[in-house]
Amino acid sequence: MTVQTGDLFSLHAETKVKLNRLHANFLDGQIRQSATSRVRPVIEPSTGETVAEVVESTVEDVDASVVSARAAFEDGRWNRLPPFRKESVLRKFADLLREHRDVIIELDIVDNGMPRAVADHMFALQEEVLDYYAGWPSKLDGVVHPSDSGVHVYTRQLPIGVVAGIVPWNGPAVSALWKVAPALASGNSVILKPAEQTPMSALFLAELAAEAGVPEGVFNVVQGTGEVAGAALVTHPGVDKITFTGSTDTGRAIQRAAADSLKRVTLELGGKSPNIVFADANLTDAVAGAMATAWGNSGQACMSGSRLLVQREVHDAVVEMLVTYTRAGIKLGNGFDPNTTMGPLISAEHLDRVENYIRIGSEEKACLALGGNRWGEQGYFVEPTIFTHVSNEMRIAREEIFGPVLCVIPFDSEEEAFAIANDTSYGLGGGVWTGDVSRSLRAAECIRSGTVWVNTYGELQSNVSFGGVKSSGIGRELGRAGIDAMTESKTVYLRYGSR
Repeated sequence: MTVQTGDLFSLHAETKVKLNRLHANFLDGQIRQSATSRVRPVIEPSTGETVAEVVESTVEDVDASVVSARAAFEDGRWNRLPPFRKESVLRKFADLLREHRDVIIELDIVDNGMPRAVADHMFALQEEVLDYYAGWPSKLDGVVHPSDSGVHVYTRQLPIGVVAGIVPWNGPAVSALWKVAPALASGNSVILKPAEQTPMSALFLAELAAEAGVPEGVFNVVQGTGEVAGAALVTHPGVDKITFTGSTDTGRAIQRAAADSLKRVTLELGGKSPNIVFADANLTDAVAGAMATAWGNSGQACMSGSRLLVQREVHDAVVEMLVTYTRAGIKLGNGFDPNTTMGPLISAEHLDRVENYIRIGSEEKACLALGGNRWGEQGYFVEPTIFTHVSNEMRIAREEIFGPVLCVIPFDSEEEAFAIANDTSYGLGGGVWTGDVSRSLRAAECIRSGTVWVNTYGELQSNVSFGGVKSSGIGRELGRAGIDAMTESKTVYLRYGSR
């Protein structure tokens, strides 16, 4: 199928070429068709139009990918390369990423609908994480342990083997590289399964890695659904590690399925993060931060501060500022429109889900202060929505909506704020806005989450670990923790003297 994408968007010629092809699997350094002829449409969410097609891989496709990755790992074509050779290849990969920056960004905008500013920010994270991990192969040192005379005892970090990375649709390329970069830097073979809604940048990343010199079979891509391709990867005996980003329910299912073969898992899951505004905060900064995390990527972010806890004495002022600034500053539209600040939701199904939660909020007697409606005549848009008079017992305050729905919860004391913040099954992130340094330190200690931001929200660095507690996941990504998650230690006892 040829799609006239040029009629929809102003795209680079290379992007149009990538769109006008079947998005198939990547196996042994080449694009490969599936064992089946079944395909599914790729829908551009701001129009609802079909812009490409992607194969629906079978269990046989997954098996071929695992066999390829296992062979590549066992013969050492990548993991036994000298460290500086690996680094050279990964740095070339990063250079090619930069060279094709606009194509990667445009593919993600078409796939996901995100505004260009969001895509630019995500690309900066991709670039940083690949640059960071490109320097790791020569840093995988070991430890020599004190021991008895005549015995040399040391521990090394070694790659796990075949790593399957299953990534979500809300940040296609950046989520892929969060998994691929540390896996490759550690010497593993990696199989990437992108979300079926956003298949395009994953295939292109694999092509760039091959061009950079990553050997055949070391980086494969399997397209398809989670129910077929994802499930087959999780249960395949040739896969040693699953690293997954997505919903908590799917994470639980992956953990259960991986338990039979005792696969290592890293799970970065959902969130219902508290963002606390105290009366002594700079309210202008706090409101700007609240808007950025609530409306950024249309609220489709696991770490979104979707519960805004506001001290009662400034509650009304904060709500008024939120409504006023959102009305003035948020423009919905196509991600390629430079004036767009908030794009669509990913799909018609997800739009229905978010609209259902908005109905639930009204039924629960929360006050709809802004939005609450579908927007536009095409695509999957919903207005930025603010509920006030929310209690933490309401479903809209307890369940992850994954859309631009902000729940404002009042509180009186610091102790009450921290209690509400922790009264959730999730624990991915948390924020606090205050002018009191002592309070900020208490908040950092008291809030049960993998990350706490103080007088900011959502900042990430590739050299700093990220992940959640409770139902928000297991393990950490990024930083040294990302390497630890992709390696196992081996201890060697070498006796060189007589007993």
